Amino acid sequence: MAASVERPQTIQTMIDGVERYNPENTEVLEEYLAGQCKNGEYDLVANLVLLKLYQFNPQLSKVPVIVNVLAKSLTAIPKPDYNLCMYLLTDYVDVDEVKRLTHLQQLLEQSRYAEFWSTLEKDKELVKDIVGFEDAIRQVIAHVVSMSYQTIAASVLESYLALKGDAFKQYCEKQEWQLSGSTVSIPINKDNEAKTVVVRENIKFEQFTKVIGHSNEM
Repeated sequence: MAASVERPQTIQTMIDGVERYNPENTEVLEEYLAGQCKNGEYDLVANLVLLKLYQFNPQLSKVPVIVNVLAKSLTAIPKPDYNLCMYLLTDYVDVDEVKRLTHLQQLLEQSRYAEFWSTLEKDKELVKDIVGFEDAIRQVIAHVVSMSYQTIAASVLESYLALKGDAFKQYCEKQEWQLSGSTVSIPINKDNEAKTVVVRENIKFEQFTKVIGHSNEM
């Protein structure tokens, strides 16, 4: 998933200070976003401030920048970052690029990974500025897989990750997943471990006697 970033002091001052919504900060925040896209970093708070400036000053807004903010937020799934961004973009929901990104987001949220990759193949220009985007998405998927499975068919996992052959084997090794024939084993963790659920019902004696009494009347 997206790497957190140590925010520069200049950006921190913009976010915390009285100048938070000064439109003159827009260009600096856009440059900061461009750095995130190149360096694999991610700063949701700063990006939300940028979108808020666009909301207050629509004449300053730039669709390519909005696309990059949304594309970066996809790498933070399952966090709700994409939806948080969209709350500030109500005027852009029908923009073609935004609609296509939202479709990709829905595919990821619904774990329709094979369809996500095939759709992305046709829409790669949407994420062309995001260095390491595909690797970041694979980490999102790997996180979900490690939470959900103890074993999974290799062919299914290949489709989830859009990897085959040596690239797939190397990725499994990196994740410390055991590839054995047609099956991949996921190490046991607190999320994928089967747990016994014990259901207890506390019935007061008065309630019990009422039930017995009612049954005797039938």
